[in-house]
Formats: sequence, C-alpha cells, structure tokens
Amino acid sequence: MKIAVMGAGAVGCYYGGMLARAGHAVSLIGRPQHVEAIRRNGLLLDTQSFQAHVPVEAGTEVDAVQGAKLVLFCVKSTDTESAAAQMRPHLMPDALVLTLQNGVDNAERLQAMLHQQVAATVVYVATEMAGPGHVKHHGRGELVIAPSAASEEVAQLFIDAGVPTQISDNVAGALWAKLILNCAYNALSAISQLPYGRLVQGEGVEAVMRDVVQECLAVAEASGVTVPGDTWAAVQRIAPTMPTQFSSTAQDLARGKRSEIDHLNGHVLRRGEALGVPTPVNRVLHTLVKLIEGRSTPAAS
Repeated sequence: MKIAVMGAGAVGCYYGGMLARAGHAVSLIGRPQHVEAIRRNGLLLDTQSFQAHVPVEAGTEVDAVQGAKLVLFCVKSTDTESAAAQMRPHLMPDALVLTLQNGVDNAERLQAMLHQQVAATVVYVATEMAGPGHVKHHGRGELVIAPSAASEEVAQLFIDAGVPTQISDNVAGALWAKLILNCAYNALSAISQLPYGRLVQGEGVEAVMRDVVQECLAVAEASGVTVPGDTWAAVQRIAPTMPTQFSSTAQDLARGKRSEIDHLNGHVLRRGEALGVPTPVNRVLHTLVKLIEGRSTPAAS
C-alpha cells in the first residue's frame, strides 16, 4: 500500500518506519534536517527490540500525499487546520486519513475541512527524535482506530507490521482516556523537565495527578463521554512502562517551541467552563505551561 505521513516527527516516523519495514511504500513529509538525513541513510528506527536503517521516501512538500491510499496525520494539534488546507488539493478521493494526534477533537476539525474519510485514532507510544532521521522508541506502540469502511484492512496492515491495533466503537472514550493520561503527566513533566519515572517520585505529585484525573472525569461525564477502564490504574502504569520518557510538552518547551497544552489541560479547562464543572488544578497547570512558553516570546515593549 502507498502510505503518506503528514508531519513526520517522532510519532509519524515511528509508525511510518514500522510500515516501511513491513514492505509498504511510505512517504514521510517532515522538516528539512530529518528529510536530508533520511534521504542519505534511511530512517534510523531505534526500538526496544531492534535497531535498523529503514529505506523510506522523505520530502518537505505536501504534494507527496498524492496517490496515497492511507495518510497518517501526525501534525501538532495547533497545526491541524493549516496542515489540512495544504494537504487537501493533493489527496486521492478514496484516501483514508488517520489522526495520530494528541487531544480529543482533531478528527472532527479535520473532517470539517476534507471530503475524504477521517478516522480518529488513539496512540499509545513513547518516542522522540533523538537526532536527524533518528527515531528513538521508549515504550508501547499500540493503536485504537475508529470504525470505517477500511478499518479492518488498515488494522491488519498495522498488526502485520508489528503494531498492536484494535478497532473500537468507543474511540471518543478512548481519546478521553488518553487525554487524561496526557493531562496527568504532560504539564508536570514540562514544568519540572523530569522524565516520568523520576516525576512520580516527587513530593505531592501523586495527589496532584489524582486531582487532575478527577477533574477530567467530571468534565468527560458532563460531556456525555464514557471513559473506559480504570483511569487511575492506567495513569499509574505509565511511569513504570515509560520511566525515561519526557512528555511531548516537556520536549517542546525544552526546544523553545509552542506546545499542545491548549489542547490538553486547556481543553479540559474550556469544556469545564462551558459545562459549569470546576477544574482548578488543570487551570493552574495550563497557566504555568503557558508562562514557560512565554519565555521564548519577546515581551511587548
């Protein structure tokens, strides 16, 4: 299958690399420094079970989505609309677009801009770009995909490539479950610049995480969303399974980049305000991350 990855950062390179390694024709669309390295040496896929240089197409131009039957949409949530507008003229009419993004509303935002079918996807993976063209896998890697006409075929494609994948009728709940994990860890890891294993050992951290989870669950319930499973148990499992992982928000702040915090704790804050559900802990975490973000923005004179 011809597959394009729109936004080939850590997540896009990991899943695109796994599919390319399984023999699919994958085109990565990403930043120049990564594209140049991948063109020279292939994508260095550095996982917990193997390390390999994977031959894969790479470019910086969006027209590389032409001809792709499957598009992995992996841009930051802050860039969903602008990336969709760039991609729209080049998509095949029958392409399936999977949103491998943080946040709970990207599929709706993307579908509003495209004629092609969009399927929300929940991503559970710890990865980072450890250097140009080098994706480092720290743990997990499973996907949960919303039902669509091509979901069965796409799920099997991922499974055959070594990516555990399931189809769920409650992707909205699964997206909220992932959002809650992000809300519990991302801001705290970003503010402290600590990996998960060290973060959870901090004084008072567990109590703050519990408060975040309770606020998120209250907002989800008020939104009519059923969050599956034991959410607090899922939060507790993250640090032991990804002890060396820094949150994506922490990585963004360390590089002086804008983070996705508005689509994580910020989303819970806005939904809570709209529904009359108090979210004071999420509000404080969102505010602190925004203040740190502001350090890299010149103050107005």
